[in-house]
Amino acid sequence: MSSTDTSLWPFVVYFLAVLLLVATMLGLSHLLGQRRANQATDMPFESGVLSVGSPQIHFSAEFYLIAMFFVIFDLETIFIFAWAIAFFELSWAGFAAISVFILVLVVALIYELSTGALDWGIKQRTGLRGISLNKPNVDPNTNTGEH
Repeated sequence: MSSTDTSLWPFVVYFLAVLLLVATMLGLSHLLGQRRANQATDMPFESGVLSVGSPQIHFSAEFYLIAMFFVIFDLETIFIFAWAIAFFELSWAGFAAISVFILVLVVALIYELSTGALDWGIKQRTGLRGISLNKPNVDPNTNTGEH
């Protein structure tokens, strides 16, 4: 056996132990779990309060956009923090790489600002060419509402 084969054994044992643990938990929950169903079991329940009204509430896309932007720009701080920890080992090549990375972030932020993606209260957004993204552009010569 080579040293590569012997170094993989801990991973194989760990993988098999995880599979055994998952199978045990699923099997026990199936054997010991509650099997009776009634009307209260099928009712939605959140934070100790029974729901009232229709569950078909429409959220504005801004909620999802802000969440995505937060995740995107929050993850960049992890990369910049990792760069800051290894600052002395990376020298000028690392500085150039993080400068390009930050430049890409700034360009993305300028793009988001120019398209109005970060304007929370304004419902009409315009693209880079000034074309409205919410209303179709109607050509007076045709009856189609193509963009």
